[in-house]
Amino acid sequence: MTAFPDIVAWRAACATDPVIAAWAGDWACCFGIAVDGAVSTFEFIAGAAQPGEGTPSFTLSAPAGIWSKFLEPIPPRHHHGMFAMMYRLPDFRIEGSTLSFMQFAHLARRVLDIGKWLALGNASPAPVSLAPRGGPRKTPKVAGGYVPVTVGGTTYQIYYETAGTGQDILCMHTAGADGRQFHGLMADPRIVENHRLVSFDLPFHGKSPPPEGAIPGSWRLNTDLYVELIMGFVAAAGLDKPIALGASMSGEICLELAYRHPESFSAIVACEACEQVRQRQNPWAAHPAVNQALFVPEWIRSLSAPQSPAEWQEQITWQYGQGGPSVFYGDIAFYSGDWDARDRVGKIDTNRCRLFMLTGEYDYSCTVEMSEATAAKIPGVKFQAMKGIGHFPFAENPEGFAEYLLPILRELRTG
Repeated sequence: MTAFPDIVAWRAACATDPVIAAWAGDWACCFGIAVDGAVSTFEFIAGAAQPGEGTPSFTLSAPAGIWSKFLEPIPPRHHHGMFAMMYRLPDFRIEGSTLSFMQFAHLARRVLDIGKWLALGNASPAPVSLAPRGGPRKTPKVAGGYVPVTVGGTTYQIYYETAGTGQDILCMHTAGADGRQFHGLMADPRIVENHRLVSFDLPFHGKSPPPEGAIPGSWRLNTDLYVELIMGFVAAAGLDKPIALGASMSGEICLELAYRHPESFSAIVACEACEQVRQRQNPWAAHPAVNQALFVPEWIRSLSAPQSPAEWQEQITWQYGQGGPSVFYGDIAFYSGDWDARDRVGKIDTNRCRLFMLTGEYDYSCTVEMSEATAAKIPGVKFQAMKGIGHFPFAENPEGFAEYLLPILRELRTG
């Protein structure tokens, strides 16, 4: 059974870790990691790791069996990250101050990374990311611009990017993110040789600004607004029956588009989607005592699969750290609040628009089982689980995701 390293060596590695050193500042924190009740304590003063004991404000507690799976080079799903374990494993608990944990989740995760790195027999320092590196990211050839979209009397300036030629694919980003998530697909010659990928940033996201006079922190997404923004953009950008592609919240809205506007799309590819997702709203994403730019990337970090290349995972967390005030929180108001299609998914007519559903093995928010149960209610849908992929398929592993997307595109192209 794999176990954490000796506490003295672990603390010493934390004291010399360049990542923790980059976070140094006027702050202090003490927390514990408990294995079968035995607590190892980590104290930081002025951002520097201390050699001795302290009084933990919170403790990450789990049985040895859970930690052993977490410490595997490629952990099984739901054991691959701190928040995945918290969300899906009842025996993994956060004890003590929840506020302190949310404030220092990035620090706790890094200490766990260091412990795992040492437990696997490596010497410190641990790399910035423990995920495998696949090499330099390819740069897509994109063209960008703005179109006005008016919904409910408000005009939004919507930024979009395009790459490739051929059949349009409407690319919709996940909650709190923007169209950069599709740069990996846009750089794939196998896709852009026959398709024009068109991504756009929702208002308040990426390069799409809030409308004039908007209150910072006021963004709240709901089903009707989302559909109207999408259909408004399709019209403003002059797209003719594109293929719709989305994941997570944009995967959910793909199901709504299949229900409301099937004739407007050539096909719909809904990733990481199901009829309803509960308990994913997080008040700490909009809490004034929590640094949103540090917390939100940690909240979503273990939604990616451990096999996904580090260079892409780092882009996801970087983009999530750039979100505006409460933008992620406002998107989750739709994703895990307003969205409830239990009364509608069974009425989707796949004879009017082909529907494909894909869900990653490591997605702990919308699991394979949740997506499969929804797909079972939709006659004619094609569902497939994606091995070794998580919640952000086109962003975390574009080459791996393309292996699932390309057969769909070939099937649609050949009829």
